[in-house]
Amino acid sequence: MQIINSPSLANCSFLTMGQQVEELVQGDVPWFHIDIMDGHYVPNLCLPVKIIKELKSKYPKIIIDVHLMVTNPIDYLDALKENGCDYLSFHIDSTNFSRRVLTMIHDKGMKAGVVINPSQQINDIEPFIQFLDYVVLMTVEPGYAGQKFMTDSIYRLKELVEIREKSGNPFLISIDGGVDYANAIECAKLGAEIYVTGIYTVFNQPDGITLACKRFKNTLMDAIK
Repeated sequence: MQIINSPSLANCSFLTMGQQVEELVQGDVPWFHIDIMDGHYVPNLCLPVKIIKELKSKYPKIIIDVHLMVTNPIDYLDALKENGCDYLSFHIDSTNFSRRVLTMIHDKGMKAGVVINPSQQINDIEPFIQFLDYVVLMTVEPGYAGQKFMTDSIYRLKELVEIREKSGNPFLISIDGGVDYANAIECAKLGAEIYVTGIYTVFNQPDGITLACKRFKNTLMDAIK
């Protein structure tokens, strides 16, 4: 089983973002998580699409994982592909045509995923489960960094893992929101692979970003041995 640390760059200080990104790279993170918000689907605005191209230009081996929090995900697909997005997820209630969006993402050469909000049924993904490369389980309400992990998310993760096993499609499971050591270890033992990390594990740590990244992965790998 793999453990993927995908730090959310929305947690960076914009005044020192370049330095903090470099510290993430030195911490051996394989993915960057990019939140794109339109101010409509969620009441917040976040990172511009062009940041993907700039990151890919300097760190071509890093996987760019984009989380669309927008009302019309299809409108963003061309720009995301052109700028170098690798993995792309969208909210299943942001479109009436999830299967179409998944197909379009794949046709553009990107990996495709969907996002499940805390108020949505896990089995909502079943009609298009065979088309998924990954599923993002929101463990907070989307739109703002720094929220606390919703404890009932553990039961929802168990259900998602069961659905994955029954489907025969080994899609990756990403945990997004309030990830700390206690809940991350529990999620890892249940079978989640991707962790969207933030202020509780990677940023604002007393020993710095680089060491925090290495410690997070080592801790989770030890937990699942």
